Amino acid sequence: MSAWIEVSDRVYQRRYEPLDISVCVVAGDDGLLLVDTRCNPREADEVRSDVATLSALPIRWVANTHAHYDHSFGNQQFADAEIVGHHLIPQHFAEYEQPRLEAWTADPSAQPHYDWHGVRLTPPTTLVSAVHELDLGNRRVRFHPLPPGHTDTDLVVEIPDAATWLVGDVLEQSGPPMYGSGSFPLDWPGVLDSLAASVAPGDILIPGHGSQVDRAFLLEQAAVLHVVADGIRSSFEQSEPVESASERVASASRLPLEIVESAVLRGYTLLAASGRARS
Repeated sequence: MSAWIEVSDRVYQRRYEPLDISVCVVAGDDGLLLVDTRCNPREADEVRSDVATLSALPIRWVANTHAHYDHSFGNQQFADAEIVGHHLIPQHFAEYEQPRLEAWTADPSAQPHYDWHGVRLTPPTTLVSAVHELDLGNRRVRFHPLPPGHTDTDLVVEIPDAATWLVGDVLEQSGPPMYGSGSFPLDWPGVLDSLAASVAPGDILIPGHGSQVDRAFLLEQAAVLHVVADGIRSSFEQSEPVESASERVASASRLPLEIVESAVLRGYTLLAASGRARS
């Protein structure tokens, strides 16, 4: 666990283990905005305690950068705050996170690397489907719900007066991009292209895992994701088996094979469903 770092004016980041999760705080005159709540109630309580060492202001707002467990399973500990998130988070919870949580609750020993004791899925109280502004007190932040990419629940937090963007897992710095539950590997690179059009070269971007990056890093990662997406489409059109397609795309993208295999499997599934919808 690291200490709080002021990455820009009154915007703070702290990196937590496990998973090197970035938790951020944005301070305004009227209170604090906390971005992401970690994996379980105990980790969320640790965040609240750590925030108290940073500022005496209350946490009045919380945002989830997306629905995955490591960014939202601590929400229940902030029921006294307004929680902002993508409007599809409740649907994602029902389709992916709730079944995973129920399976784990039935047999925690099957997945001992998780600690989801006492987790109650708590969706955001403010669900956004278009750009949403919030006044923290002489300071405005913007929430940008993104099209499907890393998930269909990705939300970017922009702090205009600090030229800073909290982007969640649409960017990864301390590890490779993760094609997790509900990912859209064919669309993800285009989402980054669109985001890059709004980001200036000198802006600061804070990924969901890792240290701050810039627009150049965003474009580099978009290029890698384009290689993956193009490879999936080409392999699918040629009816290439998943195993050989994954090996070829991993070599071209220089991403780990197990990561690429997840992307290929998901991409093939989406392409097959799309074909059925057109027929």
